[in-house]
Amino acid sequence: MANHTTVDYKKERGNYYKVLFGLLALTALTFIQPSMFLTHYTFGMQMLIGTLKAWIILMYYMHLKGEVLIGWTVVFAVFLVLFFFVIVMIDVNNFQFADVSHITSPAQ
Repeated sequence: MANHTTVDYKKERGNYYKVLFGLLALTALTFIQPSMFLTHYTFGMQMLIGTLKAWIILMYYMHLKGEVLIGWTVVFAVFLVLFFFVIVMIDVNNFQFADVSHITSPAQ
């Protein structure tokens, strides 16, 4: 037996328009935020807005909203980023050629 499902394309299109206008509003917020509010936390706010926009794009335009493993994928990605951050920080703290490096040596 074949499974036939009917899709209300007008409703689907309406959802995509809502997502589009939400992304446009977040983009406007990205430009307005540095000069209007929370000016001391600009980097954090910009990262938060960018992360939210990326999440919305992933969920709606890449059709990952109904996926079961998306939570574990996010957990793994965060773990991977933290792991590499720790490794780089250990390497930076133990940099053995700091006195001869053209980057870290004092200006002459």
